[in-house]
Amino acid sequence: MAIQEKNLMRAVKEYFLITLGILIYTSGWTIFLTPNNMFGGGVSGISAIIQFATGIKMGYTYFVINALLLLISLFIIGPSFGVKTVYAIFLASFCLNIEQTLIPTQFIQDIALSNGKLLCSIIGGSMAGFGIGMSISQGGSTGGTDIIALIVTKYRNVSPGKVILLMDVFIIAFSLLVPSYDSNGQALPFVDKFITAVYGMITVTVCGNVADLYLSGSRRSVQLFILSHEHVAIADMITTEFHRGVTVLDGQGWYTKQQASVLMVITRKTDVNILLRAIKRIDPDAFLSISSVAGVYGKGFDSIKENK
Repeated sequence: MAIQEKNLMRAVKEYFLITLGILIYTSGWTIFLTPNNMFGGGVSGISAIIQFATGIKMGYTYFVINALLLLISLFIIGPSFGVKTVYAIFLASFCLNIEQTLIPTQFIQDIALSNGKLLCSIIGGSMAGFGIGMSISQGGSTGGTDIIALIVTKYRNVSPGKVILLMDVFIIAFSLLVPSYDSNGQALPFVDKFITAVYGMITVTVCGNVADLYLSGSRRSVQLFILSHEHVAIADMITTEFHRGVTVLDGQGWYTKQQASVLMVITRKTDVNILLRAIKRIDPDAFLSISSVAGVYGKGFDSIKENK
């Protein structure tokens, strides 16, 4: 029963963070990017190009393109990823349409349009990248190029943000060949489209780097050395409650000249505070050393990809 409750709480947390990430992602587009006729990158960028050219709202195109990519991802990444991404795609498609109606025009004018395109491209790109990172970290995706990025990173040791960035550059370059119109129905001249494309490059650069920063932070690991007379109880607690491996090293206190057992544990940085409190409950006098590590591969952490 306790295991079922723990799994339920984990699922609720994952879907809550995916929902929050999608809301941040779509808000960045609706408030800062779309009102400035910015194309951006990814499927959202393609959807924006189609909206500016035909008037079809982003949400519809976003859903159709992602539905096709989702079918591919189900065979490559797996059904667990697909379930979360179906939820994310439905939510993002709905929000991209409904937010354009719900968010007041005057609010967008005051917070975005009046501050210039450069600031909007930076803020909008940051929000989109943060939302992408939050969603991917929970096993979901905002769809589109995120799915392609996860497929690539499944087989190669390359960051998702870099893959997204390369694809976005091609999308923005392609936008120069497609006619687009402003909110008044006037065709944009090529010079204005070129300037907008430059801002789009800024947007996708910010988006890719913010996504990488978020993902690298959520996956960062630490190494703990624990010296305690209650090392047996602490080791059992770590393996049963945190499901992390523990290595017992033989040591000797040079001052006391007594033999001692030292526990070595590698875990995610996000689990450190909870782990420290659990250790303190068992032995308030435990001596600990914590250091950051780069690149942890193996069961429970990242895996080394083979080129296929």
